[in-house]
Amino acid sequence: MAVRQRFFIPELVIREVALGVTTFSKPFTGLGFLHLGGRSVAVKLSSGDVWILASTPLSQETKEALDKMGPLKWIMAGNAFHHMYIAYPDAKLIGMKGLVEKKQKEGITLDGAFGVDPPETKYGFEDEIYPCYFSGRSNGEVAFLHAPTKSLIVSDLIFNLPCTEQYSKTKITGRIPIIGDSLAPGTWLHGVFARRGVTNIETMSRDAKTVLEWQPARIIPAHGDVIEKDAPAKWAEVYRQFLSP
Repeated sequence: MAVRQRFFIPELVIREVALGVTTFSKPFTGLGFLHLGGRSVAVKLSSGDVWILASTPLSQETKEALDKMGPLKWIMAGNAFHHMYIAYPDAKLIGMKGLVEKKQKEGITLDGAFGVDPPETKYGFEDEIYPCYFSGRSNGEVAFLHAPTKSLIVSDLIFNLPCTEQYSKTKITGRIPIIGDSLAPGTWLHGVFARRGVTNIETMSRDAKTVLEWQPARIIPAHGDVIEKDAPAKWAEVYRQFLSP
């Protein structure tokens, strides 16, 4: 959430998907035709502090919504690619291995990093938000479970295209030409993406099982629509190859 960027985004959709869990969804198109969408997810903890997985710019309406939720205390990068908007006064910035040096070159010092800090490190939100660091992925993915609402919050671990909500305020359908809805749980293409960037099968299996054991009520991905039904089954479909004996 880069504090220097305060502007109006007419396409932004702000929605409370569960009690205290608010999404900030907007269009994001790569290469001129890859309609992937973007989404940040903010959670108000019982302490009144706010935690956010940041993947969209800090627009004026985003800042106003966050200010209403409470003081922003933690900003998370979802992986080594989702890191453009992690800067905000007085907030702790948490990233992962591979991002520390990259942010230092931008003049930003992280307050913590998964895969660099000892595994038992606590950043202060773990009573309500459980992290699972996927060390077997080259981009250092982290999955987060907001325990009170059983909301699973991820960046690129799951896609659920087409991204209709993220393009709902535009004249674009949010469908990718040719691919269409082939990058969704249960599709062959998503299986390919699940294998992409895997460096350690054993730890991938362990972490995929950890998330499945959480039995989330919903999955909130950065790209595509929120999965509101059968979330554990959708997760199992994507990671079947790692969950099998």
